[in-house]
Amino acid sequence: MVLEGNPEVGSPRTSDLQHPENQDSCVLSSPSEDAQPGEEPIKYGELIVLGCCEEGGEETEAQRGEVTGPRAHSCYNGCLASGDKGRRRSRLALNRRPHANGVKPDVMHHISTPLVSKALSNRGQHSISYTLSRSHSVIVEYTHDSDTDMFQIGRSTENMIDFVVTDTSPGGGAAEGPSAQSTISRYACRILCDRRPPYTARIYAAGFDASSNIFLGERAAKWRTPDGLMDGLTTNGVLVMHPAGGFSEDSAPGVWREISVCGNVYTLRDSRSAQQRGKLVENESNVLQDGSLIDLCGATLLWRTPAGLLRAPTLKQLEAQRQEANAARPQCPVGLSTLAFPSPARGRTAPDKQQPWVYVRCGHVHGYHGWGCRRERGPQERECPLCRLVGPYVPLWLGQEAGLCLDPGPPSHAFAPCGHVCSEKTARYWAQTPLPHGTHAFHAACPFCGAWLTGEHGCVRLIFQGPLD
Repeated sequence: MVLEGNPEVGSPRTSDLQHPENQDSCVLSSPSEDAQPGEEPIKYGELIVLGCCEEGGEETEAQRGEVTGPRAHSCYNGCLASGDKGRRRSRLALNRRPHANGVKPDVMHHISTPLVSKALSNRGQHSISYTLSRSHSVIVEYTHDSDTDMFQIGRSTENMIDFVVTDTSPGGGAAEGPSAQSTISRYACRILCDRRPPYTARIYAAGFDASSNIFLGERAAKWRTPDGLMDGLTTNGVLVMHPAGGFSEDSAPGVWREISVCGNVYTLRDSRSAQQRGKLVENESNVLQDGSLIDLCGATLLWRTPAGLLRAPTLKQLEAQRQEANAARPQCPVGLSTLAFPSPARGRTAPDKQQPWVYVRCGHVHGYHGWGCRRERGPQERECPLCRLVGPYVPLWLGQEAGLCLDPGPPSHAFAPCGHVCSEKTARYWAQTPLPHGTHAFHAACPFCGAWLTGEHGCVRLIFQGPLD
């Protein structure tokens, strides 16, 4: 039976209501203005999946998507290896919904277990259940919040999930097939966005299921807070890293933290699924910033704000850079053939005859050739004919996901060993950013394909040979 009701859960003491506002958010509209027919909807931000963006074609209006209801539509210039379909895609824009669907804590109940299923059977009532023992559970009921929009992310394909995310394997691409066991939760996390300026977005671990419930069992990490409320962590956790200095030319990687079900910030556990939580970080919040990384234990998402995307290069700029690089008529220093980056519209299948190739240890760019193999060191090891360094020899591909770039600088550097090309500052930032892998490991990876970076710096400056004439 119900032993206690605690209306203080919805009071200003609740962690959900005391996070500071994000001063860097961009004001796109006045509080009372909704998008009129024919006008651009108010955008809260965009989520980009790292490491699964295969080279795509030009972006069209039909590809530009948004989330204003329970479904998502396409907005990408890269795509999943198997193609962007429905709510499963590589990029998602979060726009203000026609009607608010956010929720906030209301009342806390202590109940006996036999009544748990009855208490959770009301699909119209959002709630979080904390199982403390076989005979004692705490249920926090949530009520409608007309000031926020809620977006849910997870592996489940059920209708309440706005963004379906699958595991991204090292080296690029999503894990496919029934044999691929996912470590991403079906209801991994939720993002609540303020419907009024500055449209602050906050992230919380766990999402509500088809019954509008979040269930933390006996083995889940959970605890009573000093003010008598409840909080907890999901099995594999939701990790967040905010870049130092914002997502710009002066950015530096921040510190990875774990976000709780109630949105509090903690240091990392000893391993992803450990029952002992980290220490509370009181001076940090769950407010997403431009460039924030969200790791779901199997896939990592990048959050971009509208203001940040205005500073990012456009697809037209990337195409102009490709044409400018080709107009310089770089040549293979040995074969003397003219090299050219292929158009993204042709897709990434096999390297073109004029495709530039690079020795990733030294950065010397050549056309493809079959000499210099050093198979005793590995199947892809080649000796550069100019400097004699031995290392991987791979084709160069221009990175086509503009949202991953820190600046519109020229494509001067390539990630090692995959060969994706971007600006120097973009390459150096991602090469210095450790991304979670497994239960407690971290590796820097190419943001375009997910390949783990190798070498001393993780990237190399490209050295082109100009035309002899």
